[in-house]
Amino acid sequence: MTALPGETPGTGGTDTPQDAVSPPDEAGAQEPTADADPASDGAGAAEVVGPASTEAAEPDAGAEAEAASTEGATEAEAPSAGTEAASTDAASPAPELSEAQAELAAQRELRERIEQRKAAKAAPIAAGAGLSGTAADLLAAVRAVESGEKTGSAFFASPAPAQAPRRTAPAAAQPPRTPAPQAAPAPQSASPEALDAVRSVLVEGGAPEALARPAVGALGEQAGELLRTDPWQLLAVPGVRPEQADGFARALLGADCGPDDGRRTAALVGWVLERAALQGHTALDAEAVRAALAERAVSDPDAAVLEAVEEGVALLFQEGGDEEPEETEAGAEETDEGGLAPDADAPGEPVRILLGLDRYALAEESLADGLARLVNTCEKAADWAEAAAAAPSPSAAELIRTTAAAGLVAHSGGEAARAEPAALIAAARGLGLRAFGAAHSEDGRRRLSAATGDPDTAVTLAGLLSGAQGPGRDEDGALALDLLVVLDAPQLDVEGAAVLVEALADGARLVLSGDPGVLGSAGAGRVFADVLAARTCPQVVSRTPDPGPIGELVSGIGIGELNQVDAPGKEVVIVPVRDAGEAVHRTVQLVADSVPRAFSIPADETQVITVGHGGAAGTRVLNEALKQRLNPGPGRFGGFDPGDRVVHVPAPGRAVPGVVRSADAEGLHLDCGGVPVVVPQERVESSVRHGWALSAHQAAGMRWPAAVVVLPGDAAQGLSRPWVYTAFGRGERHLSVVHGVDQALPHAVAQVPAQERTTRLRPLLEALPTPDAAS
Repeated sequence: MTALPGETPGTGGTDTPQDAVSPPDEAGAQEPTADADPASDGAGAAEVVGPASTEAAEPDAGAEAEAASTEGATEAEAPSAGTEAASTDAASPAPELSEAQAELAAQRELRERIEQRKAAKAAPIAAGAGLSGTAADLLAAVRAVESGEKTGSAFFASPAPAQAPRRTAPAAAQPPRTPAPQAAPAPQSASPEALDAVRSVLVEGGAPEALARPAVGALGEQAGELLRTDPWQLLAVPGVRPEQADGFARALLGADCGPDDGRRTAALVGWVLERAALQGHTALDAEAVRAALAERAVSDPDAAVLEAVEEGVALLFQEGGDEEPEETEAGAEETDEGGLAPDADAPGEPVRILLGLDRYALAEESLADGLARLVNTCEKAADWAEAAAAAPSPSAAELIRTTAAAGLVAHSGGEAARAEPAALIAAARGLGLRAFGAAHSEDGRRRLSAATGDPDTAVTLAGLLSGAQGPGRDEDGALALDLLVVLDAPQLDVEGAAVLVEALADGARLVLSGDPGVLGSAGAGRVFADVLAARTCPQVVSRTPDPGPIGELVSGIGIGELNQVDAPGKEVVIVPVRDAGEAVHRTVQLVADSVPRAFSIPADETQVITVGHGGAAGTRVLNEALKQRLNPGPGRFGGFDPGDRVVHVPAPGRAVPGVVRSADAEGLHLDCGGVPVVVPQERVESSVRHGWALSAHQAAGMRWPAAVVVLPGDAAQGLSRPWVYTAFGRGERHLSVVHGVDQALPHAVAQVPAQERTTRLRPLLEALPTPDAAS
């Protein structure tokens, strides 16, 4: 091994070619790659083998497509075709709602907050008379509430409880919480009749029967009838591609279908937007959607997009310009571009027309309202001067003073800067406030606990929302706290952030803290980046640098420079390799021999990070090689043996490291950071994979004593500055770089920055009244 030279590592990329940070092409969405993994960062995919069959591979939902990723958000798991065996088709008992699910339901019931939103604005959605379904409900609610005709609760089946002003409840003694065994979320039960009906239609259309359960999960109990009347509804099943749905439709409908069939074009619009969401977008430019339709042989993309909007498949938004888009009736006069572009002669800045799915529109608007509520309801007269004077660093003092005067604060910095939120939590607790910190992972929670010196102050976001960790809820159902610091804020997707903010009481303070240089959330949205860009709240930038050679290297990468660093203790080492086979061999050697011998770091405390799941040196190949060396066995529990390091993906965007303990009729028993988890047998294949090697998205928010970053030659196209920044920063004491990409590394660091995701949160935040926000 040789010391890292100046021209070595650099460039961030993405975990797979699908992760690549390129925006959607002119077709509007990238195609999935064969490197996808059902238990990877994003949602799983189902392989469809039938008419016009091609392999459907899963894209990483965490794709660094900050231009086109959930923990995610609101995460519904996409089963893969191979995971559902006939023996599991029997109906299972419906699972109880988790606290997070209950909170999501409560969020929808409490949409009375729309009353505060855009009170002075007329019609935020263009096109209206033809909307149907959820989109029509949302539009009707906005109109009626803004006009004062009805309250938001009038539009939902379950009436919302009377919403009294939230008050800060007195601190109550909380019984000590101990980790309880958790069962992985079970798939939604489906009746045997529904499954039989779907199987019958699938077989008739030449599609695999294995899609029956995913189809019922996506379309409901009436999936069989829906697919028979509208075969393109098959596109709602994760992993199904348009050419496969076209073949299915031809088999069922014969000559009665064509490329301009309204059912087909509507399904294609939804598919394009769903694909964009996997890449991080909450909306897409209308032109990109039209281009995607044209590529799929739709002769009139403009009319197809307008019809999809009128049918409620997508919502239409205007970004830029001086006024909100005008509402149009179904037969409204169109422009030369199909009625989707405003008058070219209109004054003001250029207008951008966006299309989005209603779930992300609701989440972004709810989040914007919630953040504005926190900004405007916080008591600003708090005197924390003494606490700030006692802070351990100038940056910590600045953070304390800023939080004392604001309901929402954005704090940014590297790994060493995590001490500043910890000091804030300790200071607030010293003032008698109920202050907590929430991290993205159990590892982040452990590090925060060590920094505050009090394990009770640190939780994971998932544990906080479910009630398994933290203070619980007050009498109004809000989280019983006065200050919440969210670490690893770049990992927040828009739906998860909306649920979290809605759970905070009026008057509570929220601090979003994180490193802007790391990879973004696995789910749709770019919450932290949008909050920073909107500048609707005070921002504190840490002046505390990350120490040591690793900190110096990573700090340089953050500004686009791959610098040579002095590493007298071999904290940073580069291992040049010629090909992928040598990369795998040297990686195993490093983990099993070199690092333990040189640094006394055992193999189970060294994490391998690579660019993709597929390929000759992807996570699959590396995990197989590492298992053979570190924990050989027959894989008698669905490919796993006791002692195997694994990563459990309970929902898209959430990667939870663990160790296999045993297996029985209940499923695979894991130990995930001290929390026992049972994964049902039918979920093992789709949600558990070996974890000696991870992608950078899966590793975000966690650190290990040593990290080995593998960059084989075929990984060059997947590199970007955020990827390199994230991967190189995962080692606390030692970083080895297995380097085979030559100059692609410094090129990526210098010239491949993060790509933008298309979202609506920033303009929504900028439009809301926040008189006390800092400029």
